[in-house]
Amino acid sequence: MVQQIILRNIEKPQIKSLEEDLFWFCDSFGFSSGRDTENTANRIIFSLLEKLSNERVSSSEALAEDLDMKISRVNHHLRNLNDSGLLYRKKRLIYLRGGSLKAAVKEMRKDSERILDELESIAEEIDSIMGLKNR
Repeated sequence: MVQQIILRNIEKPQIKSLEEDLFWFCDSFGFSSGRDTENTANRIIFSLLEKLSNERVSSSEALAEDLDMKISRVNHHLRNLNDSGLLYRKKRLIYLRGGSLKAAVKEMRKDSERILDELESIAEEIDSIMGLKNR
């Protein structure tokens, strides 16, 4: 499984608003960066959260229909969200990892800590081989 977690340090919205908080959440993870000038990833996440709060599962077809988008465009963004660790797919259904945004973030934190622990271990071995000393 390819996993890429992007973290951007963005100032939180000044005014408490569900929409602003969700945009901040998505932007902090880089979900809507790059060529996504129409905030398609954000719109998909919003729609997915609405569906999951009522039905617990969704599908790319249902999201495409709700957002009036081509299925290929929705699937592209869903692949990126899957690769980030925010959601996962089983067969044709889409699930939010851990069942909530908070649980998904906790799982993503564990993933990043595991990756950083592995990097630190290898870095220590490289430092030792190269004769570099820690201060």
